[in-house]
Order: sequence, then structure tokens, then C-alpha cells
Amino acid sequence: MAESVARPIGDRAEAEERLFVASQWQLMWWRFRKHKVAMLAGVVVVAFYVAAASAEFLSSSNPRLSNVDVALMQPQTIHWFDGGLHPYVFAIVVSRNEDLRKVYVLDKEKKLPIRFFGRGFEYNFLGFIRTDRHLLVVDDEGTMTAPFILGTDKLGRDMLARMLMGARISLTIGLLGVTISLVLGITLGGVSGFYGGFADTVIQRIIEITRSIPTIPLWIALAASVPRDWSVIKLYFAITIIISLFLWTELGRVVRGRFLALREEDFVTAARLAGATDRRIIFRHMVPYFTSHLIASVSLAIPIMIISETALSFLGLGLRPPAISWGVLLQAAQNVQSVAIFWWLTLPA
Repeated sequence: MAESVARPIGDRAEAEERLFVASQWQLMWWRFRKHKVAMLAGVVVVAFYVAAASAEFLSSSNPRLSNVDVALMQPQTIHWFDGGLHPYVFAIVVSRNEDLRKVYVLDKEKKLPIRFFGRGFEYNFLGFIRTDRHLLVVDDEGTMTAPFILGTDKLGRDMLARMLMGARISLTIGLLGVTISLVLGITLGGVSGFYGGFADTVIQRIIEITRSIPTIPLWIALAASVPRDWSVIKLYFAITIIISLFLWTELGRVVRGRFLALREEDFVTAARLAGATDRRIIFRHMVPYFTSHLIASVSLAIPIMIISETALSFLGLGLRPPAISWGVLLQAAQNVQSVAIFWWLTLPA
């Protein structure tokens, strides 16, 4: 009986000791693991970024290659079992209806087998590994083609491949934009709250003026001023900077408030007496104190960045073809015909 009581007490004492000596990152990780919804959401987010990084491998056809023979083709259904795990799709026959409109009819007498890790167009996996392997390809009498799982657009380009490539731009704009906002928010908000005085007054007036301007009209005006002959790379960084320059203000105010509360704390005073520089006090002692709040703010800011880029590109004021982003893909769904007839063009939404 004594052993059964002593063991839980010892385990409890060991757990408390681990808790006392744990770093802040360990505490946040332990708490994060207990939240099942957060863990599931984390897996989904990681899956999105992994898919974006390996977009060419997951794509069966070149997202920039046009093929008018399969323009506006509806999504194909993959049948996974045919006497075992033998995935296939039915062949497509092109015909004309009474309005002379092109229609695609399934030829259920002809099954096209799907090969795993088949050969297709060449690309650089992760940017430096030259290969032509793809996850799924259709074997059409020796010719490797793509299964159009999400259909094609008006130029016959694979929608799934273009959505995966669009994820690469849209998701990285979120990360890059949040990084810029985080640096600006911590730096300017930290200076404002730590030093106060004239610097605090100037920075707070800048934040108030910035926040008083309607965001979307301002973004539209700035995006419209970008030269239309700029390359995709220039447009990418221009849109990222435009969005991030007006999203740091909320974080800057939060950081300022935390710094005002922390700068008189005992551990900050002790760091000053120990001879620590202002920069070390700010980034080594004060910022880690509310890292969990920064992580929460950043996680909420990333989808705002993504939606902002998508909205600007959808309106034709952000990224433009030949760039591929979710907003650029949605430009093809700006009419009733696309929504009513070619519904798969709205899938990037």
C-alpha cells in the first residue's frame, strides 16, 4: 500500500520539477499538444505547405501548358478498384451537341489505367532535384497523360496543377508578409513602449493615421499604381510589402502595451543593473515573456494576408498572369456562366 501511494507522489513531484525548469517553448508545446483541435489544424496547415512545396510532384500535367482539345473539361472521377487496387479512369470522347457546343462523354468501354510514380514533364523537385516522376499519371496506350481530377480551364490547363502551384504563391505571401509585419510590430512597438516620450508619440500617431484609412481602398490604390510591365517576382514582393505595411499596426499596439507593463518589472530592473544593453533587454528578456501571444497574433494574421492577396488578384490589381495564385485563378470565375455551367472553375475559392 505504501508503494502504491509513494509512486504517484513521486511522479507528481517529478512532473512539478519538470514544470519549474521547463523553458517557455516547452510549456507552450505541452499545452498545444493537449488541444486536439489545434493539433488537427496544425496537421492541416502543414499538409497545405507540404503540398505547395511538392506541387509539381503532385501535379500530373504542366500547369502552364495549354491544350485546347480538353478545354473546359469536367472533373474526372478516379475508380480505385478493378479486381483489386487497380485505379483507372474512363476515356473521354469529344462530341458536339445541338448548339454545336463541345461536350465530353465518358466511354465506359475503355478504361485507362493510372500508374503511380509515372513519368511526365520534367521539373526541379524542391528547386534543385531534376526529375520527371509524378504521383499519378494515366497510361493512354503507352502515352502518359494527366487525370484531370478537378477538370480544366478555358485553355485546357489542369485545374488541380494550377491550384497546387497557386498555393505556393498565396501561402508564401502569407508567411513573408507576416514576417515583415512581425519585425515592424516588435521593433516599432517595442521602441514605443520601452522608451516612451517623443518616440512613443510619433509612432502612435503613425499607427492612428494608418488605421484611420480604409484598408481595401488604400490597397487598391497602391496596387493600381504598380507598373503593369513589372515581372512576376517584382509584383510578388510589391504586393507582399503593400499588404504587410498596413497590418503591423495591431501587433505594434499590442507590443507597446506589453512593454509599458513590463519595463518596470523586477527582472527588467535586474537586467539593467547587470549591465545588459537595451537591445538585449528587449529581445532576450521582454519579448520572450509574451511569445505565446505573438504566436497567436501571427497565426491569425496569416489567413488575413492570404485573403488580401487573393482579393487584390481577383480584382485584377494584384498578381497577374502568367503568375499563378488563387486570386488569379478566380479571375476566370467572374461571370455567371462559369458559376452555373463550369462550376469547377470556382474551386480555388
